[in-house]
Amino acid sequence: MSTNRTPSLAHVVYRTRRFRQMLAWYKEVFGATVQHRNPVMAFLTYDDEHHRLAFIDLSVVQPDVKDSEKHGLVGVEHIAYTYGSLEDLFENYTRLRSDGIRPYWCIHHGLTISMYYADPDGNQLEFQVDCFESKEESNDYIRGTSFGINPVGVEFDPEDWLTQARAGASLSDFLVRRVHEPVSPIRGALSAV
Repeated sequence: MSTNRTPSLAHVVYRTRRFRQMLAWYKEVFGATVQHRNPVMAFLTYDDEHHRLAFIDLSVVQPDVKDSEKHGLVGVEHIAYTYGSLEDLFENYTRLRSDGIRPYWCIHHGLTISMYYADPDGNQLEFQVDCFESKEESNDYIRGTSFGINPVGVEFDPEDWLTQARAGASLSDFLVRRVHEPVSPIRGALSAV
């Protein structure tokens, strides 16, 4: 495995109840364009990265929340950092695991393979690796029908992947999302709206 332990900032995801206004503001401020949008989520970029900003519309996901409870739910959902390779991502995973730090969610988004962690205050961090070799391929995927069908992805067990890699499988084999794998339970919740 490689020794790159310093990921680069990839994107920020926001929870909002002002979905249209937030999209318009970030499009104007950053000169961003929408890569993918559905009734619940939107992914924007301002450079050649597949997405730098994402938004979750809480008024659709949690429509029954009382006005007095709404303020605490909006804000940063998570901040994502990209590693240069799947080997680097898994090196980080094993290093953190040895310190007792484990991800709360591991998911193959199709666009990225991601591990989500929470810091002691509950702030959420995504450590990811891109699944495509080029920015053009990533951008084609996020704008395409496969991403639109399932923008959340399929969950995976990193221990299972490490076991397979130790038995001779290449970690790069995991970059391709297999359609027969079960989708995340969150997908059902997002698809139901």
